[in-house]
Amino acid sequence: MKRFFKYIGFGLLLALPWPVLAEEAPLTEVAYILNTFSFLISGVLVMWMAAGFAMLEAGLVRTKNVATICLKNISLFGIAGILYYLVGYNLMYKGVDGGIMGSLGLWAADDSAALAGDYAAKYAAGSDWFFQMVFCGAACSVVSGCVAERIKLWSFLLFCVVLTGLIYPIQGSWVWGGGWLSEMGFSDYAGSTLVHSVGGWAALTGAVILGARKGKYSKGGKVNPIPGSNLTLATIGTFILWMGWFGFNGGSALALGNAGSAIEQANVYINTNLAACGGMIASMILVQLLYKKVDVTMALNGALAGLVSITAGPAAPSPGGAILIGAVGGILVVLAVPFFDKLKIDDVVGALSVHLVCGIWGTLAVPFSNSETSFLTQLLGVVAIGAFVTLCSSLVWLAIKYTIGLRVSEEEEYVGSDVAEIGMEAYPYFQGRNIN
Repeated sequence: MKRFFKYIGFGLLLALPWPVLAEEAPLTEVAYILNTFSFLISGVLVMWMAAGFAMLEAGLVRTKNVATICLKNISLFGIAGILYYLVGYNLMYKGVDGGIMGSLGLWAADDSAALAGDYAAKYAAGSDWFFQMVFCGAACSVVSGCVAERIKLWSFLLFCVVLTGLIYPIQGSWVWGGGWLSEMGFSDYAGSTLVHSVGGWAALTGAVILGARKGKYSKGGKVNPIPGSNLTLATIGTFILWMGWFGFNGGSALALGNAGSAIEQANVYINTNLAACGGMIASMILVQLLYKKVDVTMALNGALAGLVSITAGPAAPSPGGAILIGAVGGILVVLAVPFFDKLKIDDVVGALSVHLVCGIWGTLAVPFSNSETSFLTQLLGVVAIGAFVTLCSSLVWLAIKYTIGLRVSEEEEYVGSDVAEIGMEAYPYFQGRNIN
């Protein structure tokens, strides 16, 4: 009996949330330096995620499309950087004041106060811009893999211009910029909705308007698997994303200037890692039960599902709670992939299941560990942002479709975009002109 109560007590302990430890950092030069350093290092880790997306997608598309997908991933990051400088940052953060967007104009750093010995800003302006910019690029990366293998290169990059310059910063201003959703109490710590679901909604509309790859679905409703080119690359990409996520979530503590903020970052790191572990293991177990064999791609997406799920609230849950949140995400991925296939929505890398579905779940799960949030407010935020991004993305995709065109020709799709669009192959000595 004593052992029974011991286990019960241990289980209750696991369910308890972390204490809220972060406090206002003292306005000292040392705190200012540490906060700035945290932004810069975390931003570099998030930038490293761009390599993760590139490797993951390169491994999950067919050989004939690998070079193109690599080009898309590095190009979109360049576009995100320029557009976030030109309009994105100010639109997201300058003069929002409880409204629906900030102001148009070039971003410019102002560190004059800190140089004069006043550290009220808490961190260098450039460090904040860099950290926020790489988040913008991450949202765009979600779209790339979903619409791969049949979208025109320049059509995709044109969509990226609008997504990074307008759509992403406008909806981001509603929460992180102090806009109307923030005023209502909506909470998204590091972007389960503001980054991942936004990319997911944009990808969903693109996939629907583009249509499926040739041969993906038979007339009788049969789903024909199209294996990727390199599971090794996909696995490396997942590890890179997992590592980069510590900057994604950890840096979102927005401070490292005192013991409280340092402890909060440590807790965020722990919960981020455990959620990924929970998502991966849960997806593997469910796939084994359903299909009698473990699918490597499901295991990879299970880990990513756990990471997306915890991103909305990684500071508050206990370690046990983080595992549970991630595990639910891993289960949702396994169920969502065949669901989208039944709808004949062709998602090459599983981005909709990972980023959209689990982004929604992670946002709605926040009230379980954060008593200052409400389920209705979280749901309102999910619906509002989803509706905005879906409407705007659909208009942009359709405008591109009926002007310069959206999809490659059937012949170009058959040959592969590497040869058809960029005249270069990822593995020229290995595959020659193989179209498989």
